[in-house]
Amino acid sequence: MERIEKPLTLNPIKLSQPMGAMLAFLGVKNCMPLMHGAQGCASFSKVFFTRHFCDPIAVQTTAVNDITAVIDGGERSISEAIENITKKVTPDLVGLFTTGMTETKGDDIKGATYLLRDKQKIAYVHTPDFEGSFESGWAAVQQALIKQLVHQSKYSDKSKVALLPNVSMTPYEVECVKNALAQLGLECFALPDLSTSLDGHLGLKQGALSSDGISTQEIEKLGECGLVLTVGASVKSGGELLRKKCTKMQHLHFDSLSGLEASDLFYKQLLDYTGHKKPPRSVIHWRKRLQDAMLDTHFVLGSTKLALSLEPDQSYALAGALQEAGGNIETIVLGQKGEYDFDALSKNVRIGDFEDIEALLPKADAFIGNYHGHRLCKNAGKVHILRGFPNYEEVGNQLKSDILYEGSARLLFEVANSVKLAAH
Repeated sequence: MERIEKPLTLNPIKLSQPMGAMLAFLGVKNCMPLMHGAQGCASFSKVFFTRHFCDPIAVQTTAVNDITAVIDGGERSISEAIENITKKVTPDLVGLFTTGMTETKGDDIKGATYLLRDKQKIAYVHTPDFEGSFESGWAAVQQALIKQLVHQSKYSDKSKVALLPNVSMTPYEVECVKNALAQLGLECFALPDLSTSLDGHLGLKQGALSSDGISTQEIEKLGECGLVLTVGASVKSGGELLRKKCTKMQHLHFDSLSGLEASDLFYKQLLDYTGHKKPPRSVIHWRKRLQDAMLDTHFVLGSTKLALSLEPDQSYALAGALQEAGGNIETIVLGQKGEYDFDALSKNVRIGDFEDIEALLPKADAFIGNYHGHRLCKNAGKVHILRGFPNYEEVGNQLKSDILYEGSARLLFEVANSVKLAAH
């Protein structure tokens, strides 16, 4: 397998760790994400997510500048930022995360948090943008919330499930998993939970804090869950960390929930856990629909060469589901290394950037990736199927689903129809 790693990135695919951390904190109810860095870093991220979700985004910054960066160890700017926040609103949690500048300085954010513990509940996490990625920033917040907020428990409730989704799961995909668990009599708590905070619902007013999500009280009681589910290799270690909060907790991990085999495995393991003999009738019927969708789209996908460039968790999931239906995965370009073996999915896997995508597009018929691939596809005359961050072209992207039987069927139809329409 050809695996090329570039020494220089010219037109990057990768998103930074602080952005993943910020998105994760937005899935906690009444939370104020607080970026410890320059004002421009927070402004960019705010605009990025506002355009992607078409919703107002709550974030504050410590606004470190060239002077405070030299004379301040971090405690003062963090303290002043929290004082300013609490003058206007009363957050249940402040999510403090760092940037490259403050990490290079070596600011003691743990110590700053300790000094403010009597004034405001704070969760802190180190997310320098000179290392890691969008996925790792999200996963780092999950682990920080588990370590700092979840209480140790000797008691576990088998009917309660903690779900740790990966950063690429849309709010509606999180809701789909929660609904699937509810059909089996299980109560689900997602950490973080974007399905109620950034799902595109019309609230009573524009909130200064995150509108909804999992509450801090629910996070503290996650140790009482009888089961933890992790979806995606990037969040697997978070599930192991949560399991240590209660020795009676079980852990089920899924690399993907897209496609027939992945969906079958999901329901099989949950049926074994709950003791149900078979899934609900609606689930069985959607499985039959997915099987029919695989037959209907097989001829189009079988004659289509696909190029993908997404976060590793999403690339692995979508490539697997499309290949299962006969799709040819011509190439996969990743912004950073993932924890998957892509050998069975494509012979051409690269760690690269949009320059690589532009060079490889002539060999493909369609490209699945974010908004920034649109211009490249238009110039090359290729089909562009929007997935990942950012998506500035479409509205309602937070309600897309490519998981379980229903979402997988809709994915196959969307790809096949996009290719067929472009051919006419």
